[in-house]
Amino acid sequence: MVKEPHPGRVKTRLGRDIGLTAAAWWFRHQSASLIRRLRDPRWELTLAVSPDVEGLESRVWPQDVPRVPQGTGNLGDRMGRILRHMPVGPVCIIGADIPGITRGHIAAAFQSLGDNEATFGPAPDGGYWLVGLKRVNPPPPSLFAGVRWSTKHALSDSRATLKGYRVATLAALADVDTATDLPPRG
Repeated sequence: MVKEPHPGRVKTRLGRDIGLTAAAWWFRHQSASLIRRLRDPRWELTLAVSPDVEGLESRVWPQDVPRVPQGTGNLGDRMGRILRHMPVGPVCIIGADIPGITRGHIAAAFQSLGDNEATFGPAPDGGYWLVGLKRVNPPPPSLFAGVRWSTKHALSDSRATLKGYRVATLAALADVDTATDLPPRG
């Protein structure tokens, strides 16, 4: 999931620490690096873009990577819509602000869906960097209902919307919300 990297539109908490333009610049380069790192013949990479029209027409992202609009609503509404409208089979959604993601993490997520119906990659702040569903059946209508986004409860609330599902947990990875979350330069 990516947003157009305009100052004031992306990474606003980071922008309070380092400036809105610098935060947008960081997000643009972080997400471009992520897209390059995650290209792999084992899966199809699709960008869920926001805002819809601007993201679909954007020149920021590689033109050869398919795009779908995120649509409106909170994060759960948008992720749920993506999970419901992708072709049948396993789907994993990640954010673009997690510098530590590797192909190995994505391969582990898809592998975990072999024996499980859902998988989460937890973040140290109580959120998560990945959600994946096997998608043999449509996701439940209650998926992500009542989740307290951007809180320490986001992962536990999300898991609770998957009652009766076998759920795997992946390695924890940190996202970047503030300047203290930025990886060291090197």
